[in-house]
This record gives sequence, structure tokens and C-alpha cells, in this order.
Amino acid sequence: MIDTQPPKIKLAGVTKSFGENHVLQGVDLDIAAGESLVLIGTSGSGKSLLLKCILGLQTPDAGSIQVDGQETIGFTGDDRMRFIDRFGVLFQYSGLFDSLPVWENIAFKRLQEGRISRKDARDKAGETVRAVGLSPDVVDLVPHELSGGMQKRVGIARAIFAEPEILFLDEPTAGLDPIMTNVIGQLITACVENLGATAISITSDMTGARQISDRIAMLHDGHIIWSGDKGDAEESGNPYVDQLIHSRAHGPIEMRLT
Repeated sequence: MIDTQPPKIKLAGVTKSFGENHVLQGVDLDIAAGESLVLIGTSGSGKSLLLKCILGLQTPDAGSIQVDGQETIGFTGDDRMRFIDRFGVLFQYSGLFDSLPVWENIAFKRLQEGRISRKDARDKAGETVRAVGLSPDVVDLVPHELSGGMQKRVGIARAIFAEPEILFLDEPTAGLDPIMTNVIGQLITACVENLGATAISITSDMTGARQISDRIAMLHDGHIIWSGDKGDAEESGNPYVDQLIHSRAHGPIEMRLT
């Protein structure tokens, strides 16, 4: 049976330049509802910029970004606030506020907006940390009292706190040892499934990419040059994907040493 459901997120001809630096040069990409897509590419290829464009933190020079069939470029005011409410974001290295306890970090956005009382925020934060495998008493600690893996879990808890329909995960396993990388990968997969969310992740960790993805897409030279099921990535037939997947120093991607 052919799936006629429109994509959750649809990018068409998205471009973004900074002076003579043409980072995105016509990105076309569809992400299905409930899909977990991992975006790969070399450093500086524009992966994080693409997510910023979807969120509206950067305005594309041209192209279309649709969510549930609605054009989102140019959203302002209440439309933009409602749009942002649909997303949960895990920042690279978690991005926690050092001076705030865990529960305030997790509920930060809702507290700033005045949409939840401090008591309810703390109570719900306790429930959310349990969902990511932490003890409820962690909510009263501050980030420097947590290990790297615990900080990553708190970052995930913040991302899922408001039960978003779309999750953006920026390098979710960066800086973690292989065992904790596997633990966090399992946690991300469970959270996405429990929420029924659509997820886009950026990662340089190919082991993690295979674990958390349904599909992998590669961004190179401003375009999506390959996209396919995670099981097809090993034998993609694309030399750029092959070099990145297997971490080969030699290939069509030339990395400068200076």
C-alpha cells in the first residue's frame, strides 16, 4: 500500500549564505511523521544551520519549510510562539544553566513564560527525570554535581518536558564513553517511541546514528546527497557516505590539516 500521508517536515530548495560562504545550496528533504532521521555530514557542512532554519532561528535566503503542510518561514508573534511550542531541543553538551537546579533547568521555558507554577514545575520535573532513568532527588542538584551522562539525561528530560511532537537532538552522544553512548541511544529511542514524536538528530557518532535512526541522510556541499534506510547506509553506493560511515581518511571528502 502506498503511503499518501504528507510529510511532517518538508524542505524544498532551502538556501542560506553568509557573504560568499554558500552553506545551504538547495536542500530538499522530507521527514515522515513519527520518523527518526539522523543527519550526517562533515564539520561545517551546515547540519546545525539547517535545524536553525527549521526552528526559525535563521531565515533561509530562499526555499520552503513546511510543517504539516503549512509554510513556516516568516512566522512572527503568536504564530511563532505556537510553532516553537511544538519542538523539544537537546543542545550539544546539554546546554544546562550552571546556576539553576536541575528542576528549573528542565522546566525553564515554561517557567519563563509563566505557564506553570514553581511547585508544579518541580513535581513534573521529578516525573520527567524518572522517565530518563534518574532518581527524583536529582532535581535539587546543580549541573556541576552531575556526571556527563547524567547531564545528557537532564538535557533529554528538558527536551521532552512539554511532550513535544518534534524533537531536535544536536550531537546527543558527544563527549560520552562507548557504554554511556549506548545507554543514551537506547534512552533516546525509547523517548521518541513513547512520545510518538518525529525526531531529527545530528551526530558524528556512526554507531549512535545506526542505533537511534530509522533513516540516515547526508548533507554535503550544500545538498542532501544521499538518504536511505539505516540498514542501507553500509552499502549506499555513494563514495561520500561510504567514507564518512567508515571514518576513512582517504576518499572524495578532502579534510584540511590546517
